[in-house]
Amino acid sequence: MSRSPNLDPEALRTFVAVAQLRSFSAAADLLHKTTSAISYRIKSLEDSAGVPLLQRTTRTVTLTPAGEVLLTRASQIFDWMQSLPRELEQANAGVESELVIVVNNLLHDSAAMSELLAHLHERFPYTTIKVRFGVYMGVWDELVHNGARIGIGAPGFHTINDDFATLPLGEIRWVFVVAPSHPLARQREPLGNDALRPYPAVNVEDTSQRMKKRTAWRLPGQQELLVPDLATKIACHERGLGVGFLPAARARAALRAGTLVERTVSYPRSSSPLSLAWPTQGAGAVTAHIRELFATRDRLALPFLSPLAPPAETVPAAAEGEEPQAPAGSS
Repeated sequence: MSRSPNLDPEALRTFVAVAQLRSFSAAADLLHKTTSAISYRIKSLEDSAGVPLLQRTTRTVTLTPAGEVLLTRASQIFDWMQSLPRELEQANAGVESELVIVVNNLLHDSAAMSELLAHLHERFPYTTIKVRFGVYMGVWDELVHNGARIGIGAPGFHTINDDFATLPLGEIRWVFVVAPSHPLARQREPLGNDALRPYPAVNVEDTSQRMKKRTAWRLPGQQELLVPDLATKIACHERGLGVGFLPAARARAALRAGTLVERTVSYPRSSSPLSLAWPTQGAGAVTAHIRELFATRDRLALPFLSPLAPPAETVPAAAEGEEPQAPAGSS
């Protein structure tokens, strides 16, 4: 059984200096040592490692394959040791070492997310942040089952259970859209369910794995085309592949460009309330800071909030699989 090498930290520092400078004499000047002392440390390190680390000629110093590996690992170790005191200070101040954010696909904005991440990295440089996307109950699923610590756009204004708290953000207002060339674009409004049923409903699939998935909108007996994200859903509508509802704010550009047209339907879709959600226990400084950004409607939070409208009374949504009913007093 081979003996584990005992790699002296000072010898490792000497090796890194020689490897980076490609010179024994330059490393000696940097470390305020004699060239012979540098050579001795390198020889001792190679003896401990049991392999040659450097190839020396009269003019050059090059790394062996083992030396390349050691340089990479040793540099990582010294970088980590240099940042460790600040990491420990951050942890002692209640700052999470890792934070998972889940964002509802209805609120996702690539530019806004990159700006938020840049801000968080500058403020909390030693926190590893991961971003995931959720559709419908997939946001809550990430929070409850997959370790996400904050959800931007969790469905509902109220918490799913007492383990979480919520901050209402607003509501998604929906518009019914079709392509200009679609047969429904020429039919008389309002469009009843019998007129809509022959055409597939284009929906973004709920990403929940452990909670019951929701169907956004689909009439009994109607075909469904499931897509992975909102951009694909919009593209499918523009191609006339199906019908359905889009968030009013997200549909605006396509409606202005004429690639989609809005149609009035007899039974419109209810607005969808969305919240910021987080665990009530174990929330750290990064979570608290994100909550503050959204609570104060900071400029970093505004792009995520732009698709939302203030709460308002809407027609109650039909349960999945049920025929939507006309509200009282409507024709």
